[in-house]
Amino acid sequence: MEIHNDRASHTRKSLAALKAAFPYTLPIFAGFWFLGLAYGLLMNKSGFAFYWPMVMAMTIFSGSVEFVAVGMLRGSFHPLQSFVIALLICARHLFYGISMLDKFKGMGWKKFPLIYGMCDETFSINYTAKIPEGIDSGWFMLWVTVLNYFYWMSGATIGGLFGNLIHFNTRGLDFVMTAMFVTIFMEQWMKESDHTASVLGLVISAFCLVAFGADSFVVPAMVMMLLCFMSLRSKLEIKEP
Repeated sequence: MEIHNDRASHTRKSLAALKAAFPYTLPIFAGFWFLGLAYGLLMNKSGFAFYWPMVMAMTIFSGSVEFVAVGMLRGSFHPLQSFVIALLICARHLFYGISMLDKFKGMGWKKFPLIYGMCDETFSINYTAKIPEGIDSGWFMLWVTVLNYFYWMSGATIGGLFGNLIHFNTRGLDFVMTAMFVTIFMEQWMKESDHTASVLGLVISAFCLVAFGADSFVVPAMVMMLLCFMSLRSKLEIKEP
């Protein structure tokens, strides 16, 4: 009887968290489906069967790397070069992981899918969202992760399946994500009581942009920010009330 009650309680918590998380993911749904469809369409036009974008979306789950991988698969394959490129593109996830260390404490089995599915957009929601009172934070973050994962995978799969029937100009679609992150940054800025971390990020990025140029500043900027934030972590940590 107790086991039945526990299962019912977990089910209620999960469904309540799903209901609370879904509205937060709707903007991601719009962006992911457009970009996912474009990716599936690109794979289709490049001569790959529909299951290629589906499997790559499920396993890589990094839009930037997946788009780059199209060219890698069509040319001569260099494993080491592919590894380095993928590492550099996804190096920003180091910041996400460090930022979420405290939030993932005590999550149990949920920690593993949360880590695997933590893309840019999922991190942005889980880090900044005000989880409604009475909603389990673990289930909330897990549903955000699962929903965003499903949006991208389904968009890429549909694009691969119906690529021959879909014709539209995808130029400029990637700016949707840029605009979204600018909005998220401004929202986070307004929530912060101390802007030290944000200002450091802006200053370091601007310095590296001038020093290394627009095509090469991202990696050194991320390395400098990582070292800076790690050394100042104890002073920059946000203390939960």
